[in-house]
Amino acid sequence: MSLLPQSKTPHATGAPLEVSREGAVATLRFSRPEAMNAIDVPMAQALLAAVQGLAADPGVRAVVLCGAGKAFMAGGDLATLRADPVQGAADLLGPLNAAVLTLASMNAPVIAKVHGAAAGAGLSLMLQADFVIAAEGTRFNLAYINLGTSCDVGASWALPRLVGLRHALEIALLGDTLTTTDALRLGLVNRVVPAEQLDEATATVAHRLAHGPTLAYGAMKRLMRASFDRDLDTQLIAETAAFAGCAATQDMRAGIEAFFAKQPARFEGR
Repeated sequence: MSLLPQSKTPHATGAPLEVSREGAVATLRFSRPEAMNAIDVPMAQALLAAVQGLAADPGVRAVVLCGAGKAFMAGGDLATLRADPVQGAADLLGPLNAAVLTLASMNAPVIAKVHGAAAGAGLSLMLQADFVIAAEGTRFNLAYINLGTSCDVGASWALPRLVGLRHALEIALLGDTLTTTDALRLGLVNRVVPAEQLDEATATVAHRLAHGPTLAYGAMKRLMRASFDRDLDTQLIAETAAFAGCAATQDMRAGIEAFFAKQPARFEGR
């Protein structure tokens, strides 16, 4: 049984991306199962439109990315690239890059619920999530080098930050498939659970995050993502500004009062 309230917004069926809402948790499900959810232009455009809508909705306090069928996502749709690789890449990467930037900047934490396979652009998208839960048996492969190309969708930014430069180059240049044991050891994922527990494990984390201090989550995300490109002095200034912003929120006041009352804080994302 799910920990979340029943959805009042049904899946949009027949679309390359299914969007649903359960309370404060929004789920984006890649829905080309016949192609292992390989992302084509319509799916990329749908993803951008969806995340822009979620980012503008303060009622959304956690976002789950997942895939329909047998896999999270097998990568970019090679049929899109086959006829005209240059134009096909431009058509795909324009909306995909904009979607990644929106996911990174939004206050709501982003959770990737991964099963089956995450390869190519699918792995790149997974790397952009704030939290990753994978089912046992999932396989991971950056894959680009096997097609004679460099990576995209922010993989070259995220991967060295997650696993370090040496491991990132090994993953990217050899193009080997990684197991969930490898992914957990390297820090590509946060948790690995039995496949039959993936839905419930993700729902538990999403429910917890959706009831947290959403604005503080957003500030924390932005601080940590920017920290690699700043010196300590600049980061301290950014932290001070972010803390001042949080100090003006209802959630911080609620957290302080709950501390003195020796009760759990009830955050509302405001």
